[in-house]
Amino acid sequence: MTDGDYMALALELAGRGEGWTSPNPMVGAVIVKAGVIIGQGWHRKCGDLHAEREALKSCAAHPAGATMYVTLEPCCHQGRQPPCTDAILQAGIARVVVGCSDPNPLVAGKGLDILRAAGVEVTAGVLEEACRRRNRAFFHFISTGRPYVVMKYAMTLDGKIAAYTGASKWITGAAARENVHADRHRLSAILAGIGTVLADDPLLTCRLEGGKNPLRVIADSALAIPLDSRIVRTAGEAPTVVAAGLADGEKKAALERAGCRVWELPGGDGRVDLPALLDRLGEEKIDSLLLEGGGTLNWAMLEGGLVNRVQAYIAPKLLGGAGAKSPVEGQGAPAPDLGARLGELTLTRLGEDILIEGEVTGHVHRNC
Repeated sequence: MTDGDYMALALELAGRGEGWTSPNPMVGAVIVKAGVIIGQGWHRKCGDLHAEREALKSCAAHPAGATMYVTLEPCCHQGRQPPCTDAILQAGIARVVVGCSDPNPLVAGKGLDILRAAGVEVTAGVLEEACRRRNRAFFHFISTGRPYVVMKYAMTLDGKIAAYTGASKWITGAAARENVHADRHRLSAILAGIGTVLADDPLLTCRLEGGKNPLRVIADSALAIPLDSRIVRTAGEAPTVVAAGLADGEKKAALERAGCRVWELPGGDGRVDLPALLDRLGEEKIDSLLLEGGGTLNWAMLEGGLVNRVQAYIAPKLLGGAGAKSPVEGQGAPAPDLGARLGELTLTRLGEDILIEGEVTGHVHRNC
């Protein structure tokens, strides 16, 4: 097996921590001695052992003289866990192969420098792009202090997210909806607008067996959310934040008694200040956010340059209706070449539906 083969295995191991490591990165490690894998591990959960120490703990033979393959540069600082560079040196690892460097300023090349200074052979950049993609959210969060935002919507082939009556269940089939629940587990928080709550009375929870619920965040400028909505009634079971422009004291107190947290984040127009909301979420160590808004909130986030990735689930249906809602509304871009652009596109079949997703590579230009 080659360095790439072992790194591919380490990447697969890293993925097993998906949904559990936030705000830490997903990391996998494989230890090889004399051509035999003697240990492997991954970061299972925030606060637990890092991948390198998990792999060392699992070793079937003494790791002295072995090669360690790890998807992210080993840490060299004391956090919830001690430095992994210390463990590597104490174990006598002779060579370390790294997928990509760690953008955390506390590491950022220092881990590799420590290993090299101690005489360990270091090879960096093996399957680098794949390793970076595994931790898109972490890299974005570390560099900006804000969550990585994924805008998700389901629409018909003619671009409708609901019929002219407002009925929207279900645009897509079971396989697509299960994929959405996997993302609700994978990402740290979910954001919807008050319009979605009033129209659909959603739960916004993860219904996968063994999955975890994201932090539910409702953008609700005037605190119009009903106290008998499913979001409020289940606030004691799933963490919930209601972000308001200006909060009525009595309604705020009632929501807090129900288990919600209420954040007052007024913007200049009386609406919720969305950049301030992302800053506040970042302060709470929320590294990733699934945007399941309606057309108004989606446009506001897109226009503000706050969306990093788009997921468009497309169903083979045609609904028609001049007044039927579309996934992105608002004023819109003034010309076709001034809209947001996507790159790194992928296409996935999910039953009869298609998921097209990509990174936002160019933001909306507001003026011609």
